[in-house]
Amino acid sequence: MTVHRRLAATGSVVGAVIVALDGTVLTVARPTLQRDLGASFTQAQWTSTGYLIAVASLLVFAGRLGDRYGHQRLFAIGMLGFGAASAGIGLASGIGWMIALRVVQGVFGALLQPATLGMLRAAYPPDRLRTPIAVRTAAIGVAAAVGPVVGGALVAGPGWRVVFFLNVAPAVVLGGLALAGPGSRRAPAGQGARQLPAGQAPKQALAAGLDVPGALLLAVTLAGLVHTLVALPDAGWTTAGEAGAVLVAAAAFVRHERRTASPLIPPDVVGSAAVGSALGVLVAASAALQGTLFVGAYVLQYTLGLDPFQSALRSLPLAAMMVAAAPCGAVLLRRAGARRTSVTAMVVLALGILLLTRASGTLALCVGFGLLGAGFGAVMVAASHVVVAHSAVESAGVAGGAKQTAMNVGPTLGVAAATVLMGSGGGRALPLVVLASVAVAGAVGGGPLPGRAAAEADDHCDTADDHGGAGARSSVPARR
Repeated sequence: MTVHRRLAATGSVVGAVIVALDGTVLTVARPTLQRDLGASFTQAQWTSTGYLIAVASLLVFAGRLGDRYGHQRLFAIGMLGFGAASAGIGLASGIGWMIALRVVQGVFGALLQPATLGMLRAAYPPDRLRTPIAVRTAAIGVAAAVGPVVGGALVAGPGWRVVFFLNVAPAVVLGGLALAGPGSRRAPAGQGARQLPAGQAPKQALAAGLDVPGALLLAVTLAGLVHTLVALPDAGWTTAGEAGAVLVAAAAFVRHERRTASPLIPPDVVGSAAVGSALGVLVAASAALQGTLFVGAYVLQYTLGLDPFQSALRSLPLAAMMVAAAPCGAVLLRRAGARRTSVTAMVVLALGILLLTRASGTLALCVGFGLLGAGFGAVMVAASHVVVAHSAVESAGVAGGAKQTAMNVGPTLGVAAATVLMGSGGGRALPLVVLASVAVAGAVGGGPLPGRAAAEADDHCDTADDHGGAGARSSVPARR
């Protein structure tokens, strides 16, 4: 493995783990920091909401910046900024400063996340992406399992501020290595041979290719969507006006993208049936999983009367099976293709949710959570591989940004739906059945994903390309 590939793989894994740990650990620390800073419940919630809105609204544009300036460079800036914001949060004197710094952290998180996938796409040919994506998925599963334990230990010991200082050292080290590495000075893939129109200066061409108006319209759309979903459980259906504004912004974005010469989301991404299907599957899978975990937390602690530690033990099979399913998903992806792997994984996810509608004993709960982890881990590998490998190298950042956007919008949608349905008085059965239906809908939506024959053709073609260099293939695979 070359130094460039090693750095890309390490950065992708560590970057994803830092973001995953930050979210899971904050969930544990929020009640304590709320008390220490004298904040209201709404203010404490905004430490998460502000971050989520910032990161979700900027992911696609950040991916485009990576495509233009280089993913390793954006990764370095994102890591260093994320670490600096984390240090500032650890030193924050009030809730206002903390909310503001969490928004700043979200901005740098948006720069960081698409780059973790863009670096992989630039460093590996498509036929060799399965293993690094599987390792990345397994690492996220480990972070999800370790996060609450680490957070609880730190909050009970040194205090909640130490939680944020955890990010600083790895962010500085990885960010510094990425900034000093050879890839940060390398022209983005596909940029070197691009000819500028006559009379057009390089900076003008670069600015024209960024589609700033489209980025602003998409940011408004996604920020409004996330805020509407977060506020939905408290405001009920009174957020119809805000939802209407989101639809108007979305329509304006679509209209602009169709007319502009340099759209924010290139046709090879938005026009690919395989990529679109994979993004839909990821939204459905993450919505079903996170919505189920939200309901499960209340069932374990309020309905079954378990304490947080006992609850964590019963849900531990989820993380364990997610870690185990990641490499298995890579094998299934090669042998069965993305379509069969994703559809089967979504069905397993739905079965796990349905099992939890009536589970009360330890064995049934562990099996239910285990099925959740197995299904989600496998579908993450398969769908992520399709998004990254079936986009051109020149659009890898946008594809990665779209994938991360799906992984931010899906959980927000799932938790909002679960909260509203639980408030309707139907207990756990109604929201879990609805969430299982979402998983089944995701399985149905996986129809356009590539099958086994397409995967074998890709492997044969990409192996031939690899003889001519890792970067020989930069075009989009033929539509299936």
